[in-house]
Amino acid sequence: MNLFIMLFRAAILYFLVIVALRMMGKRQLGELQPSELVVTILISNIASIPIADLSLPMVAGILPITVLVFLELVIANLSLRFPKFRRIVTGNPVMVIREGKIDQKALHLLRFSIDDLMEGLRGQGYFDVRQVYSAVVETTGNLSVLPKFENQPVQASMLNIKGMDENPPAILICDGEISEFKNFAKPWDLQRLEKILQADGVSASDVFLFLADDNGSYTLIRKERLK
Repeated sequence: MNLFIMLFRAAILYFLVIVALRMMGKRQLGELQPSELVVTILISNIASIPIADLSLPMVAGILPITVLVFLELVIANLSLRFPKFRRIVTGNPVMVIREGKIDQKALHLLRFSIDDLMEGLRGQGYFDVRQVYSAVVETTGNLSVLPKFENQPVQASMLNIKGMDENPPAILICDGEISEFKNFAKPWDLQRLEKILQADGVSASDVFLFLADDNGSYTLIRKERLK
């Protein structure tokens, strides 16, 4: 009986935590602001208490989680409305490399070691600090890098190549499910999609991925039989 109660509590709190994190946004763990990270850690710890201790009522986990999410939503809305409050809660980005020179004082204030800096640069694809013109530690702790001109990727504007912006291919079918019409590329509709599927002798449920672009071309990948 106790095992059933534990499983039931775990399922309820599992879905509650999912809803709570969805309400907080879609950031990945490495992109969380300090307040968001604190709430995420607290939620995970609080949710585990009623599961492990069956003597506590479920409200001992549900109520604190609800309060934390409410406070986070209030702080997020205040941060959007009041820039000064946002800077207090999240801080400011800090430039640690300026005009090719490492700002050692800024690194010290951030408690960033040279190893942390080099790891961040390598994560951006730069193994030599001499390739970097400026680097900024964002409020999330991520490192944004601007390389020196000679180390920047070649762009069409540098070569005076003319062209037009194009939308990325739209996913019309994903794992056998047809996407919503609003996600369809411009020249595509359900009738055209069905004609192509019929011509290829497949149904939507047989398609793993169907990509289509504004030019009318498409890519169809059938599902494989997995053993």
